[in-house]
Amino acid sequence: MVVAKKPRIVIIGAGMAGLAAANRLYAHAGSANLFELSIVEGSDRIGGRIYSSEFGGDRVEVGATWIHGIGGSPVYNIAQQAQALHSEIPWERMDGYPDKEITITEDGSTADPSLLSSISMLYRGLMDFAGERKIFNDTGVDHKIRIAEMAAERCRSNGFSKNGVSIGSFLRCGLDLYWSSMDTEAQKDLRKIEEDVFAMHENTERTYTSADDLTELDFEAESEYREFPDEEITIAKGYSTVVHSLASILPSGCIQLGRKVEKVVWTKDPTELAKDSHYPVSVWCSDGSVILADHVIVTVSLGVLKAETVTNSAGMFSPPLPLFKKEAISKLGFGVVNKLFLQLEPSLSVDDGEGFPCLQMVFDQKKLREKQNHDCGIPWWIKKTVSFCPIHKNSNVVLSWFAGKEALEMESLSDDEIIDGVSTTLSCLTLNSHKQCLKENERQLGKLRNAKIAKLLRSRWGTDPLFRGSYSYVAVGSSGEDMDLLAEPLPKMPRDNYVPSGSPLQLLFAGEATHRTHYSTTHGAYFSGIREASRLLQHYGWAGAP
Repeated sequence: MVVAKKPRIVIIGAGMAGLAAANRLYAHAGSANLFELSIVEGSDRIGGRIYSSEFGGDRVEVGATWIHGIGGSPVYNIAQQAQALHSEIPWERMDGYPDKEITITEDGSTADPSLLSSISMLYRGLMDFAGERKIFNDTGVDHKIRIAEMAAERCRSNGFSKNGVSIGSFLRCGLDLYWSSMDTEAQKDLRKIEEDVFAMHENTERTYTSADDLTELDFEAESEYREFPDEEITIAKGYSTVVHSLASILPSGCIQLGRKVEKVVWTKDPTELAKDSHYPVSVWCSDGSVILADHVIVTVSLGVLKAETVTNSAGMFSPPLPLFKKEAISKLGFGVVNKLFLQLEPSLSVDDGEGFPCLQMVFDQKKLREKQNHDCGIPWWIKKTVSFCPIHKNSNVVLSWFAGKEALEMESLSDDEIIDGVSTTLSCLTLNSHKQCLKENERQLGKLRNAKIAKLLRSRWGTDPLFRGSYSYVAVGSSGEDMDLLAEPLPKMPRDNYVPSGSPLQLLFAGEATHRTHYSTTHGAYFSGIREASRLLQHYGWAGAP
């Protein structure tokens, strides 16, 4: 294709999706000087929801942590080429720690490992069934598969939601059917602790998916979600090395930090083009500057898009996004997951140089339902937290994950309020356990009971205006098709009765929420950026450029 001028491409956001798109464009056509490219980023750093930092003498990931499967993973390949997978110093989750947790119930008792194993296998099996993965790698396979099948059938027939079946309702159907199949009196006596342990796994799932409640998570969509095979790992030299590697081939000045986009004006009708510009899109920044472009790749989070479409008032896009886009944005889920890092100072009386244990907490679901307060005053925003665990063996930095309402509450608290709440929780659980736990655990629990919290670091993804949350999920009432609709470029025919436009591909959309099978991950963000860059390369016939 012969063009009269070099196309101008603007990418909004220097996260994984935006940098993957820029990298692909430059790798295929940059050396031929075929286009002009600008990346505008509202913050003072690149990476978006990838944010490697340091805390308490350790390298930590404030945002993305895991490569979800290294087999065939492009993120793994980039990290490998950047020589970022190995380091002489320890890093977060480097050693698979912990290989063993100390599990304490709210009344201070140590949970029976065999009970944990049985109910955990049931939970994992139900989730594997929902995801159509290989399931139930334990005894009683046929029986548990039948439980999962019956749970799915019951949920569908009972119509647990007017919009569809949720993961939450399916899991609880499975637990009820499991109990029904175990009708001995001895087994009935275990139901309370089994429910509490089951809920612990549900709360872990909340951090995996970002759904505040698993009844918001669509059951049918679970089978579409994909991870890469083989082990899941963290990146020794930090996840940020991946985005810096992608950015390394870009020319100086291409990435413009601290330029927050306030408005994107695009053109449905080619007759509306400004006579003096001949560019269909203009990007208006908070510093008063305007960037004219032929194509804009929008990589802002689904949370930002939701904030832009909740009202009919003027938002980021002018004219507003068409109805099919707004509906997809509205129906899809986008939640908040935050990490809390605590630097602990061990008491000299119990410091043996071995580091802190990993404490796994099982809270009383009956008390939660009835909104009963624990005698020790454990705050509500901790009661769906699963663990406090060192980020690697012998580390004094302990990590805990929060999701949903609890994650947002933690963002609003002062450091002192968080430290007080965590200290109360650790003291309460470990003091209650003193007379009930196994002797080999008492010394380890004593470390937590007597430790001082020196300082903390927390993420605040929910209230950050550049993100407004952490990652996407397929909510009940939505589907993978909504992610496909979110990914469609504008203007588009014939939906919404658009007039024919002489300026196609004005707005292109990328980001993890636009990838149907790898949403919520860096893989999804990467693939979406590659997809939109490839769309432009194909449009101009640049795919074979030197």
